[in-house]
Amino acid sequence: MSCKGDWRGRSEAKDVVRERAWAALEASGDARDDDGPRGRIPDFVGAEDAAAALAETPEWQQARVVKSNPDPPQAPLRRRALEEGKTVYVPVPQLTEDTPFLKLDPAVLKAKGVAFADAATAAGAARHGEGVRFDQMEKFDIAIVGSVAVAREGARLGKGGGFADLEMGIFRHYGWVTPGETPIVTTVHPTQLVDGVLSAALDEWDVPLDLICCPGEVIRTQTALPQPTKTVSWSAVRPDQFRDIPFLTELRREMDGLFAHDNS
Repeated sequence: MSCKGDWRGRSEAKDVVRERAWAALEASGDARDDDGPRGRIPDFVGAEDAAAALAETPEWQQARVVKSNPDPPQAPLRRRALEEGKTVYVPVPQLTEDTPFLKLDPAVLKAKGVAFADAATAAGAARHGEGVRFDQMEKFDIAIVGSVAVAREGARLGKGGGFADLEMGIFRHYGWVTPGETPIVTTVHPTQLVDGVLSAALDEWDVPLDLICCPGEVIRTQTALPQPTKTVSWSAVRPDQFRDIPFLTELRREMDGLFAHDNS
């Protein structure tokens, strides 16, 4: 399962960068999605090696609780995490459920006889994971995000739906992620590195990367890019997201009420 969509037109500058990365991956011959890489977090030959590179880092080795995107190129990381006894949280695609995340507890899965390789897929996580609300989660030791295009200075673009940025804002609200403290990491094919053109396209809600892992290479960005200063940038949440994501309206009321109380 791979969430594909067409979110073009929301940012022309970002669209140009995404197309460059998708085209380069397609031209390399290493794109693994049957209908091509465009419109999604693309799967690629070497995803397992990129996961192995991240697994050698102290950030990964010290982590006990992992947040991961649900896309195929990060499935090797989700499987490795479960095999190493780490708890994994994976979002329901596009956050469209009342319990928008799935908790994968390796001890629970093992007791049920569920293969970690099955649970590591998006479909397997949906079958075997425990649905949880944002307020039922816990502090993450590392946060894995899917990427379409990245730059060595830490800039990142997803597929354009805005779901990862929305998640990260909510995580900041609850304290599950701390800007500048929680490692934000991704695994990509080398063709997805688009240095020199990406940072200028970023918005205030874009979260910079700390680690970029390619097959055989770990890039420590030591990013100087600004961290988002808001929890959720509500002005960036679109009407269709309020319509399709059940908890968003309630969460906005909760957060607006909290901030009104703080400012009184």
